[in-house]
Amino acid sequence: MPVPFLWLVSILCMLVTVLPPARAAQSDAVISPRATVTLVTDDDAYMPGRPLHVGLRLRLAPGWHTYWLNPGDAGDAPTLAVTAEGGATGQAGTIEWPTPRVLHDGPLTSYAYTGDVLLPVTLTPVAGAGDGPVTLNARAEWLVCAEVCVPENGSFSLTLPRGEAQPSAEAAAFARAAADRPVASPFAAHVSPAGVLQLEGRGLSPDAVKDAWFMPEVAGAIDQDAPQGVTVGDGVVQLVLKPGPVFHDGAGLSGIVVLRDPMGRERGLSVRPALGDVRVLAPPSVAAPPGGVVHVGWLVGMAFVGGMILNLMPCVFPVLAMKVLSLERMARGERRAALAGTGAYTAGVVGSFVVLGGAIAALRVAGQQAGWGFQFQSTGFVIAICLLLFAVALNLLGFFTIGLRLMGLGDGLPAHAGDFLTGVLAVVLASPCTAPFMGAAVAGALAAPPVVGLLVFVALGCGLAAPYLLLACMPGLLGWLPQPGRWMETVRNLLALPVLGTCVWLAWVAKLEGGMDALGLLAAGLVLVLVGCWCLRRASMMDLRDAMEGRAGLYRAIAILTLLVAFVGGGVLPPASVHDRSRGTDRVMDGSSAFSPTRLAELRRQGRPVFVDMTAAWCISCLVNERVALSTRAVQDAFARRGIVYMKGDWTLRDAAITAFLHEHGRDGVPFYAYYPAHGAEVILPEILTPGLVLRMTAPEGK
Repeated sequence: MPVPFLWLVSILCMLVTVLPPARAAQSDAVISPRATVTLVTDDDAYMPGRPLHVGLRLRLAPGWHTYWLNPGDAGDAPTLAVTAEGGATGQAGTIEWPTPRVLHDGPLTSYAYTGDVLLPVTLTPVAGAGDGPVTLNARAEWLVCAEVCVPENGSFSLTLPRGEAQPSAEAAAFARAAADRPVASPFAAHVSPAGVLQLEGRGLSPDAVKDAWFMPEVAGAIDQDAPQGVTVGDGVVQLVLKPGPVFHDGAGLSGIVVLRDPMGRERGLSVRPALGDVRVLAPPSVAAPPGGVVHVGWLVGMAFVGGMILNLMPCVFPVLAMKVLSLERMARGERRAALAGTGAYTAGVVGSFVVLGGAIAALRVAGQQAGWGFQFQSTGFVIAICLLLFAVALNLLGFFTIGLRLMGLGDGLPAHAGDFLTGVLAVVLASPCTAPFMGAAVAGALAAPPVVGLLVFVALGCGLAAPYLLLACMPGLLGWLPQPGRWMETVRNLLALPVLGTCVWLAWVAKLEGGMDALGLLAAGLVLVLVGCWCLRRASMMDLRDAMEGRAGLYRAIAILTLLVAFVGGGVLPPASVHDRSRGTDRVMDGSSAFSPTRLAELRRQGRPVFVDMTAAWCISCLVNERVALSTRAVQDAFARRGIVYMKGDWTLRDAAITAFLHEHGRDGVPFYAYYPAHGAEVILPEILTPGLVLRMTAPEGK
């Protein structure tokens, strides 16, 4: 059996997670050489009284763009009118505009959208005659421009049955559009009659804001072609705007301020500044993001440090158990073998990080919402890893003693194949968790050019393997280990306990994701693994005569067959249903609520403090943080006393809204924690929490 077998099993299991979803309810397309336009919904069914999100989706050809509410110096904003008829009636509201881009074309400036853009509206069907399906009719007009501008229009119609909520395949696009919409500014905003716009509040600093710009909702409010001078100080951001013909001393000025941080991440804030005197802090200068070389070096450095810290995360404890056996060999003085084994382990770690990062990037190019640890959102993958760890535990218990050469299959494997596979397994188990510094590094790698992304994932692997490389190069550090003896066998057996504990945890995750069907399939797989390992043991214990008669080969063939059936069997599970997706929310503690971008925006508009916890059942670090910090009596009492709404996003299964929220904050995995005070900027908490840290970070300002 070849060494990359584990990679092959992992890739086959991951493919189960990326099967194309069911086709959403959508209208026929209006197609031109410039754009393909359809009417889509975020739900495959409707219910009177339940808001239904309808959107005009424009897939623009390269080089073409359409416009925002304020198109800028030229252009025209799209229009969309939607009505519902049949089983219910209703009429949509105004377009909920995503934050646009600023496009400069010679002396002209436009606020526009390119690529794949969704312009959503909210429709609330009201009770009508009968309980039949509802037909959505829409009329839309839009202008697409490149070197020339072409007006286009279309009529659209689609029919939805009445029923319970059934998220459509377009739900991810609606989640991205919601994440791209500007949120109400948490900062106090003022504008002077001379055109100096100022944001003031906690969280603004040169370390947090490297660039900013303003886009008015009304054309002519400012000179859109004039450069906007930006000054960033502690607690303040100022933009010097050039008033336009309808500025009117800034009275009634409203629009979007976009803030860009040093990592290049942007967020749009909806502002309606009050008119008042603003003291200019310093001569304005146009801020710029850090240089490319510095940016790449920063990403690589964060990745290396994050990889080292990953060794301390609970996710990799089972692998640490197996590495203890390697430390024993180093302590016995086999220097050359130790160096070779550690090199093989490092190759497995680095190679697996590169393969996993490449897989995520490829899935994103294909339009899939893949994030760090995405493979654990597949029940089949969880079952396969649980079966693999069960076989590892049997090996540590001495059930079969051929080593980690893929559980003893074939003597032709290269030397130190077990160390290589241990490195692969380390990355597989570490992928559900995000260590400090690692989240920003992974997000930057996936957004950067391929060469930079490759360097970042290589740095992650080097960081994870660094402690073992250091021990291999400096064996004197292992002098504290006792002399070899029978105690080593006892240690080997004891190390099986954390591995078996991980199997129990993965069984729980499989139950949450796939229900009793998954648990039954896992139990059958465990039996097959036990049978396969028993056959391997029988084959290894046979004498030369049995081997010549082919009995050993028969046992090995049976072992291979049973193990293949066990590992591939998890892929026969059907996709999780909508009901299954609610399983994770049942785990949230009393007083919490399920994450919703709409609900979060509403709470922020009301001025209520919100603590957002992005978690998953397959993330051990998330569960540890919940147990030791977030669910403690002190934190719960403080949240209740301060009126903090605790909102939990369960990413155990795929959730487009959570994925979009993580991407908005430059993250691709969990855990992730954000606190939104009643007044002020959001606060991002580290990946490792303590009760004191949570209480301090959520304390009212000034206390």
